[in-house]
Amino acid sequence: MLSLDVKIPKKEYKIHIGKKLFDEADTLLKDFCCGKKVCIVSDSNVFPLYGEKVEAAVKGAGGDVFSLVVKAGEEAKSFENLEYLCREIIRHDFTRSDVIIALGGGVVGDLTAFCASVVLRGVTLIQLPTTLLSQVDSSVGGKTAVNIPEGKNLVGTFYQPKMVLIDTDTLKTLPPREVACGMAEVIKYGAIRDKKLAEDLLRGDFEIENVIATCCRIKASIVENDEHDKGERMLLNFGHTLGHAVENYTGYGTYSHGAAVAIGMCAITEWSEKSGITEKGTYAMIKKLCEKYDLPTHIDNLAGMTGAAMHDKKRSGSKISIVLVKSMGDSYYEKVDVALLESIAKG
Repeated sequence: MLSLDVKIPKKEYKIHIGKKLFDEADTLLKDFCCGKKVCIVSDSNVFPLYGEKVEAAVKGAGGDVFSLVVKAGEEAKSFENLEYLCREIIRHDFTRSDVIIALGGGVVGDLTAFCASVVLRGVTLIQLPTTLLSQVDSSVGGKTAVNIPEGKNLVGTFYQPKMVLIDTDTLKTLPPREVACGMAEVIKYGAIRDKKLAEDLLRGDFEIENVIATCCRIKASIVENDEHDKGERMLLNFGHTLGHAVENYTGYGTYSHGAAVAIGMCAITEWSEKSGITEKGTYAMIKKLCEKYDLPTHIDNLAGMTGAAMHDKKRSGSKISIVLVKSMGDSYYEKVDVALLESIAKG
């Protein structure tokens, strides 16, 4: 088992990564769950696979456990489900010392974390991410959200978990589309901070536990410096501004989050390389990485989708923050006119 520390002042927590960690989860959960009411939140895909095992672990840790299951899919990140979770938790006589566990991918993690941050004005949250995307990215760092018709993740909070427990055996049950979705975020980390990671991915020479740990270390180091997304943390949005526009325009679920981000990373890097901002060959490497891991690199009419970015969280007036890569592993962000996005999308 690999263990990492996230050292946000007064919000420190550990990330545990390894095979079969759900089998020893009772030991890892004991400090948080013993003598507490514990609500596991999962979805209709994940709970049948791991729900009973995690419930048994919580009981073994001395917790009084019950579970709530939402329908799987991006549409689960809704105000309706947020209200459902909050009301059910209150009905179970929760107190602020009790515990909510998110068991699932990024959708469940974001929704559950939002609930934990607001119900009773905040209860203990533990993340048990089961998809590659949530293991390398969304379970770490404390962003929570639900979606609204105007855009993805536009309503949410910052709320750190008390622990993240990553059982890499859960990746064995993922469909290929979900694996590819997570690999987009892994490629992102290589592009913004770790050239060696990108090179290892290109060769296919890696152990998944080490890849996850590398991504979590990068994210933890960034979040420690900028918890609330005011500066350096914006680097984590590489490819996301255009990616969110693709998701919004085409309808959530048409393209996975990772597929949309891959399109965004390729589009912005192709433009920045042509503009002399990015080292030659960087776009080709990112494109090759996306193709290797079954991610799209282009979509027709991307420029026509950029209007969806008007509701992006990174917009301020007529400006929006975008992330650019100077060379693999070296990135920065800057504010540009929203109108420039259409030019970028045109390549």
